[in-house]
Amino acid sequence: MGRIAIVTGGTRGIGEAISIALRDMGMTVVANYAGNDQKAKEFTDRTGIAAYKWDVGDHQASLDGCARVAAEVGPIDVVVNNAGITRDGVLQKMSFDDWNEVMRINLGGCFNMAKATFAGMRERGWGRIVNIGSINGQAGQYGQVNYAAAKSGIHGFTKALAQEGAKYGVTVNAIAPGYIDTDMVAAVPATVLEKIVAKIPVGRLGHAEEIARGVAFLCSEDGGFVTGSTMSINGGQHMY
Repeated sequence: MGRIAIVTGGTRGIGEAISIALRDMGMTVVANYAGNDQKAKEFTDRTGIAAYKWDVGDHQASLDGCARVAAEVGPIDVVVNNAGITRDGVLQKMSFDDWNEVMRINLGGCFNMAKATFAGMRERGWGRIVNIGSINGQAGQYGQVNYAAAKSGIHGFTKALAQEGAKYGVTVNAIAPGYIDTDMVAAVPATVLEKIVAKIPVGRLGHAEEIARGVAFLCSEDGGFVTGSTMSINGGQHMY
């Protein structure tokens, strides 16, 4: 039976790799995106994966978007909450809007998407929710109190919701990537990036496909006994 999956922020970077990995598992994948229509069209043309536009930080838009996917594609079995933004700055210089936008999208998006899909998964007796956290939600990061708080919140959200879903066949897990060779990391100044790589025991940045393989396992039938877990994929940069 082919499962239907939504990957938020699914047309670029780690999200694109996840969308492709789930498609290659035989799932029907819908990639959500919020901004760039041209990039989304290029993604669909390249992969054959449909792209649906809404802001996951908007509660009603998420409910409506998931309802549209359910009506046009079918009941949603898998949700990967990958969408995220950064608005970095030290606390002294961080505006409330910088704080609020990151919390609204990165953490609020997980709530909104779960609210839109969890009940259906529970009723059907099968579901997979995978939330993309971050090494910086585990270890903290200078200049990222908003991002670190949101990503740390995702890890707690995951553990709590996992307890609600377990007896209904719905697993809820998180993946905490380290530094991955995406556009977001490419924007980091070269001198800073060199220092980051020097702290990674395996001596390189991760690849988006490496995160996608972890997501694919958690979304599979084989992942059914894993719930409430955070999988760290970071090259050994943070161990605990």
